[in-house]
Amino acid sequence: MSATGTRPAERAPIPFRVRGALATGSVLQPLNSSMIAVAIIAIAADFGTSSGISWIISAMYISTSVCAPMAGRLGSIFGARRVFLTGLGMVCIASTAGMFASNIGQLIAVYILIGAGISVHMPTAMTMVRAYAERYARSSRTAMATLVMCGQSIAALGPTVGGLLTGTFGWHSILWVNLPAAALSAAAVLRADVGFAGRGSHTSTWRAVRGLDFAGILLFALTVSTAMLFLVSLRSTPLYWMLPITLAAVAAFIARERRATDPFVDVRALARNRALCATLGRTLLTYTCFYCVFFGIPQWLQTVRGMSATEAGLTMLPVAAVGVLATRAGSTTTHRFGARATLLIGTFALIASGVLIAIVERSTAPLAVLLIVAAVAGIPNGFNNIGNQSLISAVTTVDDVGAGIGMYRTVAFTGANVAVVVLQLATGGTIDDAGLHRVGWFIVAASIVLLIGLVTSSQMPRPQRHARTPST
Repeated sequence: MSATGTRPAERAPIPFRVRGALATGSVLQPLNSSMIAVAIIAIAADFGTSSGISWIISAMYISTSVCAPMAGRLGSIFGARRVFLTGLGMVCIASTAGMFASNIGQLIAVYILIGAGISVHMPTAMTMVRAYAERYARSSRTAMATLVMCGQSIAALGPTVGGLLTGTFGWHSILWVNLPAAALSAAAVLRADVGFAGRGSHTSTWRAVRGLDFAGILLFALTVSTAMLFLVSLRSTPLYWMLPITLAAVAAFIARERRATDPFVDVRALARNRALCATLGRTLLTYTCFYCVFFGIPQWLQTVRGMSATEAGLTMLPVAAVGVLATRAGSTTTHRFGARATLLIGTFALIASGVLIAIVERSTAPLAVLLIVAAVAGIPNGFNNIGNQSLISAVTTVDDVGAGIGMYRTVAFTGANVAVVVLQLATGGTIDDAGLHRVGWFIVAASIVLLIGLVTSSQMPRPQRHARTPST
């Protein structure tokens, strides 16, 4: 999975009509993830029970984690645009079915399908970005920044949008809003020149399907789903019997992929691509820290500070807002100085945010202090996100970048579940000042590990500067 070929000496950015079209689909994941979080209480009230209600969110995250790498792989075979549009169709079908759900079980099934649909857009969008850049000798940097910034912007606005829709029209509205969003995305992508044929275009569809590594796909799905289910179970009753299943699935998956003619994941190449492995490891630790902030502080604000959900959400808004600005700055830093410089800035900011959470976040702190801490916590999110995704793009080919970004998404959601475990261990289930301070020191310790890895790593591509040509 190593990148091949040389880059052209002169590159202009990908036109906005192309990168903007691709961003329209990539926002569906953060939109649905953030809206369901604020609508979950209304859903429980409507069905008259909270039993199993948390599995709606967990099921969507697990489905997204399992399907994202598959989407990248399928996009390289059948065509990224075709898979992108299929994902939009899945979201529309699931959203329509969800409006008629009569119990929690049916809604969980709906969100499994939604998770699968929204998982495809970022990996296939990145594949189309790389393909367009190589076909027309363009720079993919601005397009990548556009995708990341749009996702973070929607993540920031999602709770507000979801709250307004739920409060005005009921929780069903967070489903039907997907229909016009998917339709607009489909129209934009069909109008833009973003087609990527994929290797399967030169054979019949049947031959391409027969060539898929179904055994590898099933073993990968079993590995990820059992691991995620175990992590989710740690919130209440740990399912320790899942661990041997996960370990057996990992062993079987590696053995299968090592001897497969056309493996779903080329584990030999992955092992050789140390830069990609290091980036995925960094991503896991980075997202664990991010979700400790994203999950922990709002809970603390409501439990200790007595804020409402709306007030806590507004207090956390600087995390997302500053993250968007940091992404733009991180894109420029990566272009000029390389990914290592970008990640170093993000890591030092992560250390600073951990120290602030451990020292100044307390029940008596002024609101202005809480907003400053939230703003500082947004800096590492932007720099680390764009830095790590830029590295994945740099060390993978156009055929493999979708699967690489898919694995990035899987690792990110795994980090979210690890963060839940960290919060449980640090706070004992009830977060107070002391528990939040322990979370802050965990972030500091994890950041130091990241810093040591960055300083000692020899797997960082050097920045490649190109003279710009006028965009067309």
